Amino acid sequence: AASNSFWSLIPARVLQGFCGGALIPLVFSAIFLMFNGLGRNRATLVAGLFAMLAPTLGPAVGGFITDRFSWHWLFLINLPPGIIVAVLVAWAVDIDRPAWRSFRSVDLFALPLLAVFLGSLQLVLKEAPHRGWASPEALLLAGICVLFGSSFIRRSLRHPAPLIDLRAFLDRNFAIGCCFSFALGIGLYGAVYLLPVYLGLVRDYGPLAIGQIMMVTGAAQVLMAPVATFLERRVDVRLLLAAGYALFAVGLIGNGFMTFETDFWGLFWQQLVRGAAVMLCLLPSTALALSGFASECVPNASGLFNLMRNLGGAIGLALIDTMLEQRTPTHIASLVARLQAGDAAAARLVGLPTERFTGVPIGEVDEATRALVAPLVERAGLVAAFNDAWLLIGGLVACSLLLLLVRARSRR
Repeated sequence: AASNSFWSLIPARVLQGFCGGALIPLVFSAIFLMFNGLGRNRATLVAGLFAMLAPTLGPAVGGFITDRFSWHWLFLINLPPGIIVAVLVAWAVDIDRPAWRSFRSVDLFALPLLAVFLGSLQLVLKEAPHRGWASPEALLLAGICVLFGSSFIRRSLRHPAPLIDLRAFLDRNFAIGCCFSFALGIGLYGAVYLLPVYLGLVRDYGPLAIGQIMMVTGAAQVLMAPVATFLERRVDVRLLLAAGYALFAVGLIGNGFMTFETDFWGLFWQQLVRGAAVMLCLLPSTALALSGFASECVPNASGLFNLMRNLGGAIGLALIDTMLEQRTPTHIASLVARLQAGDAAAARLVGLPTERFTGVPIGEVDEATRALVAPLVERAGLVAAFNDAWLLIGGLVACSLLLLLVRARSRR
């Protein structure tokens, strides 16, 4: 909040990410260490609900704060609850004791390898869609990512006290649970990214209006939370996973048929389905991944499980950016060709009167008409690219259902 330039903001964000990145894994680790049975399910659902609500309601709260106050309060508003939670945890929570001696044996030299690996991965996923996946910058970053990533994996598998114990993936249920978490990240963060961008670029909505539309997903999550807890106690994990991820895919694919006129009600049921589905995805996948580990192994497994969701989100956003970057010009060119051929359906997509489009080529167009029609065609091409992106992430989430065919026997 005190930053006055881009370069002063970056170190603060790095520190924020370094300290805050462990919070969600620590929360789930604490839940699995502090609770058992029904209490664990309820605590997992409550923690997961807040974790999922944050990106969903963020645009609404952020839009309101920005409109009424200033962007600085996006950061300052976190101080009071952060201080209160820190004091309450220090006073009331007693889980275990810190093992300071582990710093003597743990492989801290793997930390820079991991940092460079994840940092270069994030950079290549961010820059490659705009610069091109075959550009020198993207290839250099990809090479650094592969080099440091392979070095980190090799060192982690050989060291007696690895920074992150990758051998957790030898547990089939954990590996499959992480794959489901990866798919959830693709759909969750992809939807949170695509919908505000569409509403801002195509519908020209402000931050507050965008946030109000996205609150539908948050409301559905809150309403579905107790239902998910009830079902988790009575329905096999595999059926819950199948229902949750199938509904999530339907909610994503349902957005793949938008037009430039799609508004609140045109987006309502898809958000409702996605919000309900997220709760059915989160609880069984978390239980599947973490319930088979001894208490001393849960923190490591929880960190990997949440890392997979974040990686899924990062890779999903890169795929979306690539889709928007590459498919928009393709759709624009196709629409131009169809309009010149007199295609009434194309005119309807663009928002032009269809009377002049009778299937007969319309011939040359004067500059004034071209200047009038060009923004409409570009808008329609962008909407078509958005639809492609929705269908892509929905299809990827649907593909995760195939994991149920190779899943180990339920631990129930």
